[in-house]
Order: sequence, then structure tokens, then C-alpha cells
Amino acid sequence: MKKNLRVNLYWCGLFLCGYLLLYMLQAVGLFNLFFENTFVFIGINIILAVGLNLIIGFSGQFSLGHAGFMAIGAYGTALFLQQHQNMTGLISGLIIGMTLSGAVAFLVGGPTLRLKGDYLAIATLGVSEIIRIIIINLPTVTNGAAGIFQIPNLVTWPMVYGAVIASTLIIVNFIHSGTGLTVQAIAQDEIAAESVGINTTRYKLTAFVIGAITAALAGGLYASYLQTITPKDFTFNKSIDILIIVVFGGIGSITGSIVAAIVLGILNMFLQDFGQLRMIIYALALIIMMLFKPNGLLGKKEFSLGQLLKKKVRS
Repeated sequence: MKKNLRVNLYWCGLFLCGYLLLYMLQAVGLFNLFFENTFVFIGINIILAVGLNLIIGFSGQFSLGHAGFMAIGAYGTALFLQQHQNMTGLISGLIIGMTLSGAVAFLVGGPTLRLKGDYLAIATLGVSEIIRIIIINLPTVTNGAAGIFQIPNLVTWPMVYGAVIASTLIIVNFIHSGTGLTVQAIAQDEIAAESVGINTTRYKLTAFVIGAITAALAGGLYASYLQTITPKDFTFNKSIDILIIVVFGGIGSITGSIVAAIVLGILNMFLQDFGQLRMIIYALALIIMMLFKPNGLLGKKEFSLGQLLKKKVRS
């Protein structure tokens, strides 16, 4: 326990140094609005990818419903924030969105997580589409297919930076906890886990709910920062975009998800001037990556600060 606390404190110190560096870059004018936009969207993608990697890489559940849970967070935050246009309204909206998303994940996770492989992927995709269709067919609440406009912009890059740190630390600590290790054991051999009396559905559901809550957090930040959301922002393609980040970085590697989100975000930034060719170049880069590194950038490797400190002490 003390060891984990010490490592977390070291990580917090590194994150604080990162924040101070970005703040100084902004003060001297190097961190302008263009780079701020790129940074914010990279941060949102990191939150989404890390949460999905918990579901796919560590609990072994192939989910395509992340966009649906992101939509719940986005609409929950946007609707509350329009009524309470202040920081308290934003925080309350984020909490409401995460709570709703977690509740929906809990309700649908029980029956769907009993499925495996392609069947589970189809089921979670269906849940995501049901959420989107419900949003479209509630025009008096969500404004239907037209979406919600003029959402107060209260999200800043330090807020996104803090959300990335908090969500990543929570998920990493969950993975290394007793519950997280049990989840990974179930992913390795579910039959063996059931044979020793482990309630596999309950543990898989825990990981699924945590992933859904982080997706809702990202959705809420996305809604307030972009100021406009529509149901078409949360289609099947959005779930695939998040899945690509996870696969690109390495399924089962939190570090890989973070690196992949940064690399792909920067790649998208440089390809913006290419117009329609941007998606072709982007797809080619992914194909080349999968040919030479089929397990992703890092595979299952992680950057471990604890191991690094241990080696330093030994030396």
C-alpha cells in the first residue's frame, strides 16, 4: 500500500512538472490556440482509449459501444450546463453524465457480458445504436437530430489535463488492485476462474462500468469544449476511431494507448491541409503499422515508474 502511494506521489510530481512546462509555453506564446485545440482533443482521446483498453485489453471483452456511453456523458453534461452556466453546473453535469452512463452500463452489462467474441461486439454495438436512436427520438429533450448548440464553453486545457491524469491513475490503480488482477485472470481463462468460485460476470461488469464512466467523462468535456453536439458525432465510426487508438498502441498497454493517442493526434494535425487525401494517408499509416508491428506500438509493454525507481535504488 505504501509502495503504491509513493509511486502515485512520484507520478503526481511528474504531472505537475508537465503542467508547469505547458503553462510556461503558453505564457511565452508557443502554446497557441491551435496547439491548445490539438492538445484538448488528444487528451479526450486518451481518456476514451484508456477506458476502452481496460474493457478490451484487461477484461478481455470486445466492446464496440464506447460511443454510446460517450454520448450519454455529452448530452447529460450539455443539458445540465445550459440550465446552470457556471463551473458548478459543469462539474454537476459531468457527474450526472458519468452516473447515467455507469447506470446504463450496469443494466445492459449483466446480460451482454455473458456473450463472448463477435456476439459481444454486436451486442455492445447494438446498445450504442439504441442510445443514439433514443437521443434522436427525444426532440423535446435533446433537440433530436439537430443536436444541441451554444453549450457554454467552460472546459480549459488544464481541466482536460487533470481529467486525463485522474482517469489514468484510477484505471492503472484498479488494474493493479486485487479486483483488477482477478479481472485479468478471468480474461486469461474464464473457465478456470469459474472453477475456483469466482463470479466472472460481476468482475467483468465492474471493468465495463468503469470504462463507461470514463467514456462519459470524455463526452462531457467534448461537449463543453466544442459547444455543439449532434447524434452523428457518436455513430459506429466513433467507436471504431477509439478502437483504432487502442489497437495502434497495443491491446493491454495503458502506456501504448496514451502514446498512440498522441501520435495519431499529431498525425491528424499535420494532415489537415491534405483535405480528402488526409484519410487515405491516415489509413496507409495504420496499415503499414499493422504490417510491421501487428501487436501495436508497445504490445503489452508498460512504462513502470516503480520498476525504474527500484533499479535506481539498486544501482
